[in-house]
Parts: sequence; C-alpha cells; structure tokens
Amino acid sequence: MENGDLGHMMGEPVTLNVGGCVYSTSLSTLQRYPDSMLGAMFRGDLPTVRDTHGNFFIDRDGPLFRYILNFLRTSELTLPCDFKETELLRKEADFYQIEPLIQCLGDPKPALPYPTDTYEEVVELSSTRKLSKYSNPVAVIITQLTITTKVHAVLESISSSFTKWNKHMMDTRDYQVSFTFGPCDHQQEVSLRVHLLDFISKAGFTIRNTRVHHMSERANENTVEHNWTFCRQARKVND
Repeated sequence: MENGDLGHMMGEPVTLNVGGCVYSTSLSTLQRYPDSMLGAMFRGDLPTVRDTHGNFFIDRDGPLFRYILNFLRTSELTLPCDFKETELLRKEADFYQIEPLIQCLGDPKPALPYPTDTYEEVVELSSTRKLSKYSNPVAVIITQLTITTKVHAVLESISSSFTKWNKHMMDTRDYQVSFTFGPCDHQQEVSLRVHLLDFISKAGFTIRNTRVHHMSERANENTVEHNWTFCRQARKVND
C-alpha cells in the first residue's frame, strides 16, 4: 500500500473481505491500536491483498471479525450471552495482535494432556522495548525480538527466511538456542513481530499464552516485555 493511497483513504470508508464476509469501516478504526497487525497493515508496513472487487482481503474467520471490529470501534468487548466461541475469538485476537482485546479475553484454558506417545514442542517469542518517560508521546529507545526453542528446524527455517534482519544466535542451557533480532526501530519491530507470529503459526504451532511485563530500569526509562508461547504436538521416536 502506497502512502498516497493511505492519505486518500483517510476520509473514505475502507472495505475488507475477511474470510468471505465484507465489512466497511474507517481507516482510523483499523489503526486504533498501532502495535496490532491491522495497525501495521494499514500504515503500509505490511503487504496487502485485494479480492476481485478491490476489497482488502484477510484470510481469517469472517463472522468472528464482527467482534474484532466492534472492539476497535469502542475499546469494549461485548459478546452475546450465549456466545460459545471464546477460544476461537482468542485465537483471532492473538492473530491480529490486539493486546487490550487479548487481556479482555483472559488466559486460555489449560491444554488437555497429550497422548503418551507424543510430546510438546515449544517456541518462545519475546519483544523487549525500552521506553523514554520524558517524551510525549512516549518514545521507543530500543527494541529487539528473541526466538527461543529446542526445535532447531524452526530456527534454521527462520534463519533462511528472515535474511534481511540483523540476527544474533546464542546458545542457552538445556540445549535451547535463541535468535535475537535487533536492535531495530518501533515500526521495524511491529512489522517483524507480525511476520514472525504468522511464520510460527504456519509451522503448526498455536499460541498457548501471552504475557506482558513492565519494569523500571533507570529514572528516565521503562522496559516493557511481551512474551508469546507457542506449542505443537510431536510424536515420539522410538530408540
């Protein structure tokens, strides 16, 4: 999406085709949360796809996007009394990376135990930002993303797929290996984070939980950490 297109759209409705359901809204609504996938997408940081009618196309659950869009409009989560798709809506909130909505939906239910002939593979993604207290709006001083996992095939795939990013590999205890991307600026971090989340999901992992941690380091700085845990089932190989 070109910047000129964004400027032209500011005063016009934006039409989206989400999984076959067509929605119309404003650009300001879609950019309500700049750190979200939609914020990055409609800021021009991520590539966009259009359907044959010219609508922006997103290959996700169409009916559930109604609740995503209403949350963007009001910053409040309102669900029908008989709503039974909370787990699916949580997955959509994780996909779109709308942090306030994720918090409204709460922690997911504990996972059911895997069969005895399988085990769980885990990938951890963390984002660390250092923020300045003395600027308005609050400025991001430095940010980096780290992938940690025992699944070396995932790391090798990430290494070959994200070649343009500055990466540092470090060995950790318990045979885990971490990739650290960065430091990078705020918009680069959002773009990279969205791509990594999508990449890990397409490798068969699902988000188990998300966590946010705030801590102060010095008088003029705050550090904010976001963490995502992904899991997938794998079959044990007999020796």
